Amino acid sequence: MKPFILPVLMLCVFMTGCDQARNLYLLANHEIILDDASPSDTTLTDVTANRDNKGRPARLLSAFFGLDDALPGLSNFVICDGAGGKDGMPVIFSHEIDFSTLQAGDFKVTTQSGSIGEITCITLAPADDDGEHRTVLLTGHYGTINDQPALVEVVGNLLSKDNTVNFKGVSIAVTALEKGPSLVLAEVVPEQEWELGKLASPFLFGGGSGCPITTKQVVRATWAGGVTKPGGGEINNLEWQHYKVTIIQDHGRELEVTPFALGDLGDGDNNHELCLDVAGVPKSVFFPAGYLTDPREDLNPETKIELSESL
Repeated sequence: MKPFILPVLMLCVFMTGCDQARNLYLLANHEIILDDASPSDTTLTDVTANRDNKGRPARLLSAFFGLDDALPGLSNFVICDGAGGKDGMPVIFSHEIDFSTLQAGDFKVTTQSGSIGEITCITLAPADDDGEHRTVLLTGHYGTINDQPALVEVVGNLLSKDNTVNFKGVSIAVTALEKGPSLVLAEVVPEQEWELGKLASPFLFGGGSGCPITTKQVVRATWAGGVTKPGGGEINNLEWQHYKVTIIQDHGRELEVTPFALGDLGDGDNNHELCLDVAGVPKSVFFPAGYLTDPREDLNPETKIELSESL
């Protein structure tokens, strides 16, 4: 950045009506730290287990072909250097992963025709809040609308966050480009991760908001890809009122509730925190079709997911 621009931007950050300048200032000072472009696996480990200590398998939950040569230019500053204009595909893991074992060369993408795609960079951003380190965004050129990616494989040593399981050898079929996003995971958020009352970062990809301080429990809903309202705006109560959480209360009574608020907004990722003001054991999360879109403006189908056991 040119030296004379910085003081002007700093002044504008503290004035009203300067959102564009504020964002430019934050962009100029943003450091990409959760990306990797290593073309081969560099992780040395003797961990070979593919199940955790509770017997749950290490697996991929989804791979979502979200964008074909359409990652925005902003991606160069907040995702990976050179990501703008490339393909984008979030891949979601059953367990949080150890970023130090994550390399671009850990992944192999095969298209419908059998061609092997080029992965130029991977990143955990923007799903990088506490508890979210299971979504890896793959960027590169690994398919087109006419020859779409069909299979994602983990071909390198990639370990869970606690280093107990290795994802090497797992694979999953890819959700097609024209499909809308679905729920792939729901889990109770541990109380130590709630961050009640937290405001979202003023900078997209800088961290999401927390639930209100009156929250009694939080359920994280994870989508196959990033979701917004149609047109790209952040969702509000017109959309989140359609979330339905089934809760088991005392004596086995089943209750369907709507979150009274939503957290983890404002950071552009694929997670929502469903803020609940009722007690009980959450059982499942439901969302009807047609209210949310992925970055390509594909509408979500009706989707329901059972809650996963806490890891």
